[in-house]
Amino acid sequence: MPNKYDTHIDYIKWVAEDAAQREEIIEKTLKQAFSGFIETRIVEMINFTQMTAFELAKAISSYPIILKPILAACNIGSRAIERDLSIKSLDTYNPRIDADKANVIAGYIKPFLPNFIGIPALSQIDKIYFIDKEIRKKKGRWEHKVLSILNKVSKVEFAKRTFKANNEQYELDAACPKSGKIKIGIDIKRIEARRDIHKRCDEIANKALSFKSIHKKSKFGAIIYYPFIEDHINIQNRLHSNKIDIVVFASNSDDSIQNVVKMLISSFGL
Repeated sequence: MPNKYDTHIDYIKWVAEDAAQREEIIEKTLKQAFSGFIETRIVEMINFTQMTAFELAKAISSYPIILKPILAACNIGSRAIERDLSIKSLDTYNPRIDADKANVIAGYIKPFLPNFIGIPALSQIDKIYFIDKEIRKKKGRWEHKVLSILNKVSKVEFAKRTFKANNEQYELDAACPKSGKIKIGIDIKRIEARRDIHKRCDEIANKALSFKSIHKKSKFGAIIYYPFIEDHINIQNRLHSNKIDIVVFASNSDDSIQNVVKMLISSFGL
């Protein structure tokens, strides 16, 4: 963030200026690239310049389902709403918004809205974000499945837990026991693409290092989903450390998860 921008809002405005310049270049280039395939059509447009923040708030409170695409058009998410407006746990896909919250949100996002936007464009934005949400939900379901199978196979019970090290808080996707001193910590990680290997491996290694710094005699393992089997050896080499006791790979299938879980708990003497 440039030093001359002291607030998050100022920074967003600075980014918006750059985005506006890029938008102009992209529009011009698209017209050149697809000059033989451009059609002019009449679509319904929303004119935000003629709308007051109170009118926007009334629309949001009356039809909450429109909140997500409108926020997405401003590149604003629920975390920004919580951070800047102190509105906690806002489900932007199924929001419950009273008139007061709608007024606060509308006043916050109004400056970031485009002057005009087509209804088909806004609908497409919502579709893209919905698909992304469902993909990320699948990742969470896989991690939950691993934890569930871990508890079925093992004689001890695992649960999500957190620990603190070097003034930072870390989360373990699976740990036992459920309370008290952690004897075994497990990081469950999905790596979807080759370009993510370095970042995800660094996250696992850093967590293991921090974990062993305060739980010196405890065990740490990693269960990883990575679809490129030929690269598994690269990940194992990157994670080779006396801080990580075992690294195993699982696919989406229950059988695969069960097999690697058995391997992991056997290595831990469970």
